[in-house]
Amino acid sequence: MKKILQLFLTTFLLLNLLSAQSDLEKALYDLPDIRFEKIKTPDGFESAYLVNIKQPLDHTDPSKGHFYQRVWFSHSGFDKPTVINTAGYHCKANRIYEPTKLLNANQLRVEHRFFGTSIPENMEEQYQYLNMEQATADLHKVREVFGQLYKNKWLATGISKGGMTTIYYKYFYPNDVDVSIPYVAPIDTTFEDPRIYDFLNNQGSVECRTDIREVQDRMLADREEAMVRLKWHSKGKGYTFDYLGFERAYEYSVLEYPFSFWQMGNDCKKIPAPDVPMDDLIEYFNEVVGMGLFSDQEIKTYGSHYYQAATQTGYYGYETKPFGEALKASPEKPHAAFIPNKMPFKYDNTLSKKVYKWATTKGDNMVYIYGNLDTWTAAGVPKSKQPNSIWFFMDGKAHGDARIKNMNQKEHKKLIKHMEKWLDMEIEEKARP
Repeated sequence: MKKILQLFLTTFLLLNLLSAQSDLEKALYDLPDIRFEKIKTPDGFESAYLVNIKQPLDHTDPSKGHFYQRVWFSHSGFDKPTVINTAGYHCKANRIYEPTKLLNANQLRVEHRFFGTSIPENMEEQYQYLNMEQATADLHKVREVFGQLYKNKWLATGISKGGMTTIYYKYFYPNDVDVSIPYVAPIDTTFEDPRIYDFLNNQGSVECRTDIREVQDRMLADREEAMVRLKWHSKGKGYTFDYLGFERAYEYSVLEYPFSFWQMGNDCKKIPAPDVPMDDLIEYFNEVVGMGLFSDQEIKTYGSHYYQAATQTGYYGYETKPFGEALKASPEKPHAAFIPNKMPFKYDNTLSKKVYKWATTKGDNMVYIYGNLDTWTAAGVPKSKQPNSIWFFMDGKAHGDARIKNMNQKEHKKLIKHMEKWLDMEIEEKARP
């Protein structure tokens, strides 16, 4: 009798699940401008789909053409909140984010336009349509389409450049979501953000900064010895350096080292002494920064990002004056944005300055999460009393671990309190997401 009852319950639950999937797929077929296919369902969800949504190349003039934007869609329930993940780059796979887990919500992971598969034909001839006005309009259309299915609360979140996109999205469409959670998100308002230099010149102890500088000095002084090793390492990785040239790429990686060191929260105690064998120094150097970032392969992968940074959202460069004649191949003012095909460009910070001012005065219901070790925190939205928002600057955390799951008890309690108020719902304070 017990086995029969178990079989009955299993069958009942299976039929309910199939019915829910059937109802969802029927609803998806009724949505405009989308194509979808079923994918593996993440734990805790009822079903999941890879969606491609038709987007105008130019939202102000749909006659200019269109492309299909990739969206990873995970369904938890029609009555649940919905989280829209505003990715800053490509999204090769489905991934569930902390706010989604915290709220047991539905999730839409939206690949950024001009990345991954979300690209128009002849993309490099269409870069004039790659800007934050168009990118946030993409998100607004996703919100409008899926808003036909989900009537509960909405939340936006993103990490790094994705977090920056979260902020811009809230600026342009303040009524699309009830709460926004940008993680480690910069808002640069200049082509070369000077706040980065101030951070690097003051972060950590004097001893740690001295040790960092000694690594750079050794790498430049013994460049031939270092470069021959890095050439073999790059060959093994399949890197080429036609865009920058190997020697300039090498110098850029040396200049990048302090930025990367603090961005990922590296340990000052693990910095090698300046007289260690070169093989040991190169092994350490590759762990912290390496040359891959400056290879043709990475420059091509992130070309759209560099275009955005150089034309609208701002970025950073490198200070060269302290190194004098030790630099042989770098320009006087090297910049870290590498434009696709070295095409002509013009930087305009009109929008970024407006967004920065809005974020510090009017951007309500925002949860800013930063790590005190992270270089990008220097370019973040500074804490302000004017908007109804909250900030977390997490001690000992950096770009990769300034997360809700790593908050202390006081921080976590504050987060839950504000989210419950803004979302008008109770959040179970169980295990951290």
